[in-house]
Amino acid sequence: MRWLLFYYALCLFLLKSSAHTVELNDMFGQIQSPGYPDSYPSDSEVTWNITVPEGFRIKLYFMHFNLESSYLCEYDYVKVETEDQVLATFCGRETTDTEQTPGQEVVLSPGSFMSITFRSDFSNEERFTGFDAHYMAVDVDECKEREDEELSCDHYCHNYIGGYYCSCRFGYILHTDNRTCRVECSDNLFTQRTGMITSPDYPNPYPKSSECFYNIELEEGFMISLQFEDIFDIEDHPEVACPYDYIKIKAGPVVLGPFCGEKAPEPISTQTHSVQIMFRSDNSGENRGWRLSYRAAGNECPELQPPVHGKIEPLQATYSFKDQVLISCDAGYKVLKDNVVMDTFQIECLKDGTWSNEIPTCKKSEINLESEFESEQVTE
Repeated sequence: MRWLLFYYALCLFLLKSSAHTVELNDMFGQIQSPGYPDSYPSDSEVTWNITVPEGFRIKLYFMHFNLESSYLCEYDYVKVETEDQVLATFCGRETTDTEQTPGQEVVLSPGSFMSITFRSDFSNEERFTGFDAHYMAVDVDECKEREDEELSCDHYCHNYIGGYYCSCRFGYILHTDNRTCRVECSDNLFTQRTGMITSPDYPNPYPKSSECFYNIELEEGFMISLQFEDIFDIEDHPEVACPYDYIKIKAGPVVLGPFCGEKAPEPISTQTHSVQIMFRSDNSGENRGWRLSYRAAGNECPELQPPVHGKIEPLQATYSFKDQVLISCDAGYKVLKDNVVMDTFQIECLKDGTWSNEIPTCKKSEINLESEFESEQVTE
């Protein structure tokens, strides 16, 4: 009994002593089976862990391969794998339906790590000479092979040995994440009474990771109305209200929104002369954005009636803030205002909805009065 225990312990010791791991960190190297070019020992297991810098992958190929044949490589084999994926398992002398030899095949790791394990079973009835393999670090072209959208360049990608970098089209700024291209759009001021505002690049997809501010600032007395037109396409979420991209509108103390999705808001009457529009986008998505028109209308002033023997220009059904009216009189009459005689008189509609002055009267001119007096004397 003691003899059996001793034998079992000795076998475990020999097995453990024959299994070991080699760490390799060079950019290239050679890997050979134990004892190569002589036959490899039985009950042997060796693992080579190859690690190269980020931005590189590992290329492995074999110059010689001669292992024991077995169904599905059950006995002796070379296994090539990464942390979570078996890339290949080789055995035998030539490829069959149930065995695969490397031949001229090149094994490429997806990343910067590769593990190669050689395993032989307890018996080698023939003389198998093992393998001779070589590896090298090769550059990864991230610009062509980058599949993860979160790591790919937004506009332009430039590959170099060991890495890559991103750049942007004219008018864009590279975000601090070094891949997303954003725009500087925080200083847009509109002072005209009518205008059009759009998301950047409209109707093309708007930039990522951007925050845009549009300010409409008009003179007090005007009231701004907004109308979204044509395409409205802002990234949304089926369950949460606008968590990614959105537009908000601040009209005086009132904040409207956030708005997103494909349904545009209804026309908005802000009842104020000052409006701020904020548009925000996150670092993903390909949505086309939005366009809106704005128009300003002032407070209306009371209806005007022209003076007797006079007229007003322009003659309109309604008048609002900043509208101006010119009063003039018929031939032979002069405008009289505050005891001052003049040819014309102008008034303006004010921001509070009142006229700047009252309508003057039309008085016969002095020349006309003298002519009438002389006519009367001749008649007498």
